[in-house]
Formats: sequence, structure tokens, C-alpha cells
Amino acid sequence: MTSGSEQSARHRRTINRKRAVLSGLAALTMTGAAVFVGTSMSSASAAASWPTPNGSEPVTKTIPVSGVKDGGMKRYYGSGDLGGDGQEEGQDPIFKLADGATLKNVIIGKPGADGIHCSGSCTLQNVWWEDVGEDAATFKGGNSATYTVSGGGARKASDKVFQHNGGGKLVVSKFAVQDFKTLYRSCGNCGTQYKRTSIFNTIEVTAPGSRLVGINQNYGDSAALRNITILGDSSKKIVPCQKYIGNNTGKEPQTAGKDADGTYCNYKASDITYK
Repeated sequence: MTSGSEQSARHRRTINRKRAVLSGLAALTMTGAAVFVGTSMSSASAAASWPTPNGSEPVTKTIPVSGVKDGGMKRYYGSGDLGGDGQEEGQDPIFKLADGATLKNVIIGKPGADGIHCSGSCTLQNVWWEDVGEDAATFKGGNSATYTVSGGGARKASDKVFQHNGGGKLVVSKFAVQDFKTLYRSCGNCGTQYKRTSIFNTIEVTAPGSRLVGINQNYGDSAALRNITILGDSSKKIVPCQKYIGNNTGKEPQTAGKDADGTYCNYKASDITYK
């Protein structure tokens, strides 16, 4: 016969085991929720939520950046000599980044002038362009330069978002673009030409738009497209990858096809989703 005290002890042990199981299930549920949230936040749709500026600051003279500059989600916009927002070439930028600099948590408003210039390798993290001026960002480094754009977005670009005039490699991820002509262009007629590499991963594209990337096949450029989502383009008018025959004479470059080839235009049909 079991004593009352032994029965009570067994009862307590049973309750404790049940509590442990329930606690483990709750922890598993919370972990699963955290994984789900993390996955959702890494998708392009999360990038499409345009941020609210934390104050505004007019910029009358290009702001130089070396090291790391955190804008605290403030809106910077052109004023005075930087007050233009047209497409004329040769405008000054709002920010000019030295080799190795990082600019993060910045909103560039209207007028946007020529956005951001990177003199060498640079990182743009969570940078947003509300109304692209001449270009959103221009990359001017040499062959060894690496440019990284992580997060952020650009809209209302009547010409180009990213202009690649120098050499090196550009990597863009978790970025949103809306109402644009060209997301990326490897310079087609710069006086000095390079072989340029670009990678675009997890990009949300909202029509209208003309082309995602434009590259120079004759200089060995390559563009890789991965996890691209295109919204509002059921007729598939936006060209994923346009090839050109570039030159260094300043002439308008000729087109050279627009099909995926695994070398210059590196993507598969499964890399692009239309919604």
C-alpha cells in the first residue's frame, strides 16, 4: 500500500512533468514565430514599407563622408546650388563617400541632386530615395572596388537608379524600386571602361519601369538576378537584363540582345516572380 505522502509526491512529479512539456511547447511555438518573423522581414515585401523621416535637413553643399555616418532616418534634400532635380549630367551629389565609407539610415528627399557618389568601395545601408534626381547613386571606384547596397529603396527615377562608372563589383540586396526607367546601368560610353560585375538578390520591383539592368557585353560585364519579384507588370514589359555594345567615345551604345545567357545576363526564369 502506498502512503499518502508518496501519492502526494508522485502527484507533484506528474504536475512538474506536464509543466515542463507545456513550457517546452511554448518555447518551440515562440521560436517558430521568431523564425517566421525573421523570414518575413528578410523578404522584398518588407523592404517596400517606406519609412517616415525623423526630421529634415536642407543641404546646400555636398556632405563628405569618411568612416561611418548614421543619419538617424533624417531626410536630406538639396537646396541652393544642390536644389536641382532634373536629369542634366554633372550635378553634384548630396553625399560623397570616401573609399571604405558607410552611409546608413538616411532618406534623400526632393530635390535629390545627384544622390550619392562613392569614390571607392562603399556601403549604403537602409538608404531611401523618395524622388530620384539625376541618379540615386554613382559608383566610381577602380577594379578592386566593392559597393554594397543593403536594404532601402528608390522611386520616381525618370532615368537611372544606380550608375556604375568605375570598375569593381556592386552587390544589391533587399531593395525596393518603384516607378523607374533603369535600376542599374554599367556606363555605356565612359571615357575609361571596365569589366563590371553586379549582383541583385531579393529585389522588389513595382511597375512602371523599363529595364532592371543594362550591361556592356563587349567589356565582359555580368549581372546576376536572384529572387526578383515584379509587381504590376502582367504583360512583362520590364526587361530583366539588356545587353549593349559599349564604347569609350561618348556615343550612344547599341543594344545587343536581352536574353538570359548564363554569362552576361545570369538568371533563370525561376529567379523572377510576377505578381
